[in-house]
Amino acid sequence: MHSLIARMLSRLAIEPRIDVVFPDGTLQSVGQGAAPRLRMRIVDSPTELKLALNPELALGEAVMDGRVVVEQGSLYDLLDALVAAMHRARPKGWGKVLEGLRTAVRRFHQHNTPALARRNVAHHYDLKSDFFRLFLDPDMQYSCAYFAEPGMTLAQAQLAKKRHIMGKLDLQPGQRVLDIGCGWGGMALSIAGETGASVTGITLSEEQLAIARQRGAEAGLPVEFRLQDYRHLNEPFDRIVSVGMFEHVGVGFYRDYFRKIRELLSDDGVALVLTIGRSSPPGATNPFIAKYIFPGGYIPAMSEVAAAVEQEGLVITDVEVLRLHYAETLKIWRENFLARRDEAVAMYDERFARMWEFYLAACEASFRHDDLVVFQFQLAKKLDGLPITRGYIAEREGELGKAL
Repeated sequence: MHSLIARMLSRLAIEPRIDVVFPDGTLQSVGQGAAPRLRMRIVDSPTELKLALNPELALGEAVMDGRVVVEQGSLYDLLDALVAAMHRARPKGWGKVLEGLRTAVRRFHQHNTPALARRNVAHHYDLKSDFFRLFLDPDMQYSCAYFAEPGMTLAQAQLAKKRHIMGKLDLQPGQRVLDIGCGWGGMALSIAGETGASVTGITLSEEQLAIARQRGAEAGLPVEFRLQDYRHLNEPFDRIVSVGMFEHVGVGFYRDYFRKIRELLSDDGVALVLTIGRSSPPGATNPFIAKYIFPGGYIPAMSEVAAAVEQEGLVITDVEVLRLHYAETLKIWRENFLARRDEAVAMYDERFARMWEFYLAACEASFRHDDLVVFQFQLAKKLDGLPITRGYIAEREGELGKAL
């Protein structure tokens, strides 16, 4: 099995060099550079076999179980090198077969009916809110920040993200806003507090709902939070915002999602959908992420989103692609998490902490080197619902900043 893993790694243009220590003590160096900076140890032979057959799943599981150990360098350093090399090489042979199989059955794994969607959300978002506080900003924004200026802190960049979205929505006092996937309520509270609009936030997470309702009551703002699926809404709204929720819709429900947005929007209404996206053609969810982090989740290609929007009669009035902003966000989350890792272990256990370190590190590396970006789709029911140039977005952002 040594030769199989060594051959697989040798096909990758890895920088820097990695020393791989096998269960029998054999050492194989792969990559470039005179002096190795990284060293990983495979603890036992069963793990060696799993890594050879299904590395995308097996590496994360092995790290979780302590069966792959990084002995020199950090876990992020290792994943950064591997992800960059794998992106340059692209899947071949057995790896390409596995990717094709995952893509072929993706609709089955993303059959997110209302009942299954709620179960999938609970798997991730009903973790203790105090756990997420270990690494998020004080407003608990669990999505890509917007580093509009150099040197921004995470809190500043998350506020900039919210104001950028509010600017695109051209929000006005008295408007009725729907927040699909409202999380712990930060976006809804910012909209209500900074624009004078009233906001209805919906989530499928009971843990998030409790925090959002508590925050809403303390703020005294015109916000309402509900435990509700977007498919069960039948009220009109002037504006709709959805940040980081579309990844949980599932490819088989894209048209249902955009049909519901069209039904809920007033005739001159505007929606803003922010989602992680892939700059490559449609594919499949990483097997580790699908099994342990976001069951039922999927990162869409722009072609998949645009096709569903067009088929449901909405107008794409603006699209923005954010590059590397999520990598920077994840870097801060990862550093925050590592600084308080002992608390995560106390809340759950060591295996859970390893899983989350792997998740945050792998995602950061993927946003730096792979085909992952962030899409912001601005949608409307008609062409003249917004100013015809983008200048108003910056103007509205500036006004929001001055108002506080």
